[in-house]
Amino acid sequence: MIDGSSSERLRGLRTAPRLSRKTKWVVRFGYILGIAGLIYLLRAPLLVGIAETWVVRQNIEKADAIMLLGGGLQTRTFEAARLYQQGFAPRVLIVDVKREPTDDLEVTVPQRDLMKRVLLKEAVPEEAIIIVGNNVSSTFEEAVALRVWAQASGAHKVIVPTELFHTRRVYWVFHKVLKGTGTEIRVRALNPLEYTKLNWWQCEQGLVDFQREATKFAYYLMRY
Repeated sequence: MIDGSSSERLRGLRTAPRLSRKTKWVVRFGYILGIAGLIYLLRAPLLVGIAETWVVRQNIEKADAIMLLGGGLQTRTFEAARLYQQGFAPRVLIVDVKREPTDDLEVTVPQRDLMKRVLLKEAVPEEAIIIVGNNVSSTFEEAVALRVWAQASGAHKVIVPTELFHTRRVYWVFHKVLKGTGTEIRVRALNPLEYTKLNWWQCEQGLVDFQREATKFAYYLMRY
């Protein structure tokens, strides 16, 4: 049996006013703003964490060669020369990147020739520079070029310097192509000239590079 006081409380619950649709949307919008504000306040550590998770960093050890991939003339080439001078490897491999139409017209200089010039200027002797591959146009083809050279030369370890966001795809595809050959790579993560892992989202080039590499890596996972 329900006494009088209990009955009054039940009637009060039944007759309690419901929130209007407008009020509900205001409350929800407040929650969204709060979450967005929290994300904004934590954006720096979150985005640094994303970069750190994506980037592959490996300890550099003495190797049989240092490999220069196509691109990155202003960063990879100088790092390869520095690693050579520090005695990490006795040879520097330059990929024979696919020539541009303007290269054939001798209006521009082929990328492999530019890289070689930089290495020579940085005191890497010509006899230590080796061209690998032929008309290479992708990271996958660069990995195949290394496999062919390594099998012919008996190399077991190669250092590959490349920019931060490129390291993930390089590590994955080279590991896949070199599997079972007895040859392994060590990826050297380099800061691009425009940004580091601490501020990449504040730079247009950093945003472009991350988006491009995420897309390319997804393609490589499906393609290879």
